[in-house]
Amino acid sequence: MNCRSEVLEVSVEGRQIDEAMLALVHTILLHRSTGKFHYKKEGTYSIGTVGTQDIDCDFIDFSFVRVSSDELDRVIRKAVGDFKDAMGNGTDGMGQISLEFYQKKKSRWPFSDECIPWEVWSIKVHVVNLANEQERQICREKVGEKLGEKVINIVEVINRHEYLPKMPTQSEVDNVFDTSLKDVQPYLYKITFQITDTLGTSVSTTMRRLIKDTLAL
Repeated sequence: MNCRSEVLEVSVEGRQIDEAMLALVHTILLHRSTGKFHYKKEGTYSIGTVGTQDIDCDFIDFSFVRVSSDELDRVIRKAVGDFKDAMGNGTDGMGQISLEFYQKKKSRWPFSDECIPWEVWSIKVHVVNLANEQERQICREKVGEKLGEKVINIVEVINRHEYLPKMPTQSEVDNVFDTSLKDVQPYLYKITFQITDTLGTSVSTTMRRLIKDTLAL
């Protein structure tokens, strides 16, 4: 199986890290989740509905749609909060948060199940240092515009007719979906992150140039 890999890059002010990451991760999971499966007999099932909720950002001129699941939201917020804490309060920092979808392949005892990734989203984050409130207001608007572009990009990628794990039988549903949540059923996934200084500075440089050009108008 070939694992698809997609890379997104964003440049934000420190206080915008969690909102930007929540917007992107929630957008991906919105399209990688189903309602709960209700099996009538082996091979026959119905799928529940997935509710959605509009979320307004406080530090970015942007709203996004997420699955209406408080349980899923808590899991994502915990991962994003850990990422932001690891980034620290420093300026001009860089990091990467990754959302990996996988399926399990049962192994014979005594070996553990094999986790096979089929799609990975890597979000590279550049934190910029802004000098004053005027620059922060411009950044608020520009980051909102960029997030809108990223969301469109995510939807375009997900709408391609590419590999998805086949719908499982009742005995195999835990190999494909996370069934631990009571109101939604995302594909199996894990969120990881790394803090690094080797991602390059092109995006943060572009953001500074956008702010500078806006101030010059």
